[in-house]
Amino acid sequence: MSDACMIPTSVKEVENLGWDYIDVIIFSGDAFVDHPSFGTAVIARYLQKYGYRVAVVPQPNWRDDLRDFRKLGRPRLYFGVNSGAMDSMVNHYTASKRLRSNDAYTPMGKAGQRPDYAVTVYTRILKKLYPDVPVVIGGIEASLRRLTHYDYWKDCLLPSVLVDSGADYLSYGMGERTMLELTRAIEAGRNVSDIRKIPQIAFFMTGRSRLKDALILHSYERCLADRKAFAENFHLIETSANMLAPKVLVEPCRDGYVQVNPTWPPATEAEMDSFWDLPYTKQPHPRYRGKHIPAYEMIKFSINTHRGCFGGCNFCTIAAHQGKFIQTRSEKSVLQEISRLKMLPGFAGNISDVGGPTANMYGMGGADKELCAVCRRKSCLFPAPCRNLNRSHSRLLKLYEEISKVKGIRHFYIGSGIRYDLFLDEKGFVDDSSYPYLKELILEHTSGILKVAPEHTEDNVLKLMAKPSFRLFARLRREFDDIVRKADKHCILIPYFISGHPGCGMREMKSLSENPALAGIRTDQVQDFTPTPMTVSSVMFYTGLDPRTMRKVFVERDIERKRMQKSFFFKRPGTAQIKK
Repeated sequence: MSDACMIPTSVKEVENLGWDYIDVIIFSGDAFVDHPSFGTAVIARYLQKYGYRVAVVPQPNWRDDLRDFRKLGRPRLYFGVNSGAMDSMVNHYTASKRLRSNDAYTPMGKAGQRPDYAVTVYTRILKKLYPDVPVVIGGIEASLRRLTHYDYWKDCLLPSVLVDSGADYLSYGMGERTMLELTRAIEAGRNVSDIRKIPQIAFFMTGRSRLKDALILHSYERCLADRKAFAENFHLIETSANMLAPKVLVEPCRDGYVQVNPTWPPATEAEMDSFWDLPYTKQPHPRYRGKHIPAYEMIKFSINTHRGCFGGCNFCTIAAHQGKFIQTRSEKSVLQEISRLKMLPGFAGNISDVGGPTANMYGMGGADKELCAVCRRKSCLFPAPCRNLNRSHSRLLKLYEEISKVKGIRHFYIGSGIRYDLFLDEKGFVDDSSYPYLKELILEHTSGILKVAPEHTEDNVLKLMAKPSFRLFARLRREFDDIVRKADKHCILIPYFISGHPGCGMREMKSLSENPALAGIRTDQVQDFTPTPMTVSSVMFYTGLDPRTMRKVFVERDIERKRMQKSFFFKRPGTAQIKK
């Protein structure tokens, strides 16, 4: 790649490019990897495409004399800030609130290279050093903390990250279109009232909102005083997030209010292609000189085919950030990216993953778009699949067929999670494409292990997770075993489970560990539930209420008893070992 296409990270690199100014400087909590799986690279490359000079300062030192925040000076337009590909608190701490010993997004996995609440810390520093330069925050941490939210690590409600950080604007969700429009607006010197009409941004203002058609939420202060008010707020926020044409949200806070503008319409296929058809090097920045970055090693030979998820699991933040509606890349764009993999150092013809948030949702959506436009369901699959949902895997199978024809590709795997309720119900396969998909998935696109996520076995817990009955997993196991037996291959099925979720106690964990449908299956893949901002499950954890029904929910908050729940799992494959 020529220097002209490089994204600089240092003064020397800026000088080598011959730049006498920088339009946008992005500060990130992650190491800088120029790969479309990393949001910083996507925004930098997308703005670069439209002629903007973008520099990135990865993992700045916030403990010293702040030289990292000064070294590139002030940008012509604004600073961008994100915590990286994860919320910094999830990155730092386990569900037991213990400090993690490594960081997958840092060279050599070294821990401690970003602060807690990184978006707030970085923004405050920049606002102190350059009070007159706008700061735009984005990424997972900012996106999911855009309104009043429960913070598990402080065990309290926090206001919008806009309030505590002092940022000027927040770009939530997937930010390409938002950041381009905002960048153009700031460059053109558009007045503030005009900028504040841009879709998919949020901001804090003093005083009272004068918008007539906004949805007014309970204030932050009211939520602090009344947990039921917080649950009511979240139900409205969640409903709004799953609509194609929601209203502006306004949440009073302190001496002003946070305003969240509605999202852009789902990206078209052409727009999706434009986000990927950029000159990514698909490698860590040269500054790391070959140092191992664990998160990069996991995805360097992977392909993302789409965005969004209509599964609606209550513990998941994908829809809150990427949206419920599937946004799909064209086959041509996917195949072009795959054909370029052979130019990468170390590529031996094996693609680690062809997928997305849910691998088998590629190209899926409502058959009648007019019905989708008025729908308010969070999930297209729970409590039962929507009759308007097109669940055919035909287009995905065709894509797999085309990928197999690409010269130089020896094998490709599906490493992303799948939803088996897209092709199975308790009666059997849902259409003519379902069995061929499962068979090809098992025999051609796994390394002999198919991992799926029933999450639990007990119906009362599964309903609070918005997951299908465990009977469907039992059906999947029968079909899996049949396919493997007929092919005379050695393959295994591994289920993932969550302990400590609202509604789950010792009795439910004991029942899970003794479920006969799990006999002979390796069941050591267990995750202790971690309440993260902007999920239904986290609201349940904090309030003890289901925000959709306002019914009381059992919640295990004691960390030691949460550990005991996880310890109910099996000590050796296929054998139940109940802790006495």
